[in-house]
Amino acid sequence: MPLNQFDHFDNSKEMMYLAVEASPSGMVMTDSEGKIVIVNSMTEKLFGYSRQELIGNSLEILIPERFRHRHPDYRQSYINESKSRPMGHGRDLYGLHKSGKEFPVEVGLNPIETKHGTFVLAAIVDITDRKYAEEMIRLAVEASPNGMIMTNCEGTIMMVNTATETLFGYQREELIGQPVEILIPESHRVHHPTLRNNYLKEPSTRAMGHGRDLYGLHKSGKEFPVEVGLNPTPTPRGFMVLASVIDITQRKHQEAQLKAALKEKDLLLSEIHHRVKNNLQIIDSLLGMQSDQLLNDAATSVLKESQSRVRSMAIIHQILYESSDFSHVDFSSVIHSLVSNLSVSYASDSSRIQINTDTDHIHISIDTSIPLGLILNELCINAMKYAFIGKSSGKIDISLKYQGVDKFQMLITDNGVGIPEELDIENTSSLGLQLVQLLSEQISAELIIHRKNPTSFSFTIPLAVETHSETTEKLPGS
Repeated sequence: MPLNQFDHFDNSKEMMYLAVEASPSGMVMTDSEGKIVIVNSMTEKLFGYSRQELIGNSLEILIPERFRHRHPDYRQSYINESKSRPMGHGRDLYGLHKSGKEFPVEVGLNPIETKHGTFVLAAIVDITDRKYAEEMIRLAVEASPNGMIMTNCEGTIMMVNTATETLFGYQREELIGQPVEILIPESHRVHHPTLRNNYLKEPSTRAMGHGRDLYGLHKSGKEFPVEVGLNPTPTPRGFMVLASVIDITQRKHQEAQLKAALKEKDLLLSEIHHRVKNNLQIIDSLLGMQSDQLLNDAATSVLKESQSRVRSMAIIHQILYESSDFSHVDFSSVIHSLVSNLSVSYASDSSRIQINTDTDHIHISIDTSIPLGLILNELCINAMKYAFIGKSSGKIDISLKYQGVDKFQMLITDNGVGIPEELDIENTSSLGLQLVQLLSEQISAELIIHRKNPTSFSFTIPLAVETHSETTEKLPGS
């Protein structure tokens, strides 16, 4: 029975018609034989026909030729089923424009029961832009140099790209529908479902493994190291996880080579410091033998002081030799070792002279630590020799403290007789004090001298640029 757009519409149904006409989707109503009875303005725009050209025509006019022969069977099956649902059940659907051009569509079907029989209202959306965006994503994934694997929540592989085929040695037909564990070594498979479920509880874009070594399993059975990035991806088919997989075999090989080279370098530096220390000990022994043969007290004293300087340098190299970091010296260790050495060398004086230390753990370069060690050595020897003449006892205090984040202070004080006012410190003939001033300039130290009550030598020294990141974390109270 031929119908027009307003047949069988009473006043209550007029509102429904107006809603259909205003819909942003194409709306097409057909009778049980597939004849078009209603279209809206959007349908005219989508398909290029006027509604007069469509009303009374078979719905197949809007369907590409290649799909028309099956459509009557699909239509009849739907009328028998008679419930609202998407059309196509996962198939790609296409509309046919009046010009003959096909375009992808998404169709929703709704049965409408009337006294004239069952009618079907179809909502049609042109998804050309969506399909284009999906195709661009597909092409980007396919062209990626990384293996790209998409799995569903159960861990079933839904998509792979060419790089994945190359990495794992499978054709994509062998992977689609398989559990992702097929690509994971046997030793790691048992834990993977639990790890996957934990990830799905709080999905986020992140690297997989959290510091663990990850391995992929090639079809040949060979394992290879990988790096995996995980990306949660909502899709029309449900929540998916897109994994980006990189073969890091070459990187691991380079890291192993670098570690071997660094280990070799450390061994070489260790051997150098060891040999320097041994050579300094030989010089120390030669000076000791020479001083034993001298009868001149002044000459013996000079050789003994030279021995102490050599020992100071040997101590620093010994600390470096025992250290895991050859670029920095923990100078607090140097201070304690030098004090111990001086106590042995000047045993007769150390019994009545107390040396106290209060030190932060400050790491400095060897270029600073050797001059600073020699300065400490000179001032302690001078104090032990001259500061307590005529006194039964005395004390020397050594302090090493941070001064902010970019400098530190070494302070040496004693409660001895002090430095005579008539002594010109700037132009003294004392080799020890000359060394102190020259070495202070060498390490850019700010030197402040207080002559008595107490006698003190203060050295404020800038921290090298490369030590800032390390020392900032070690500041007291930081």
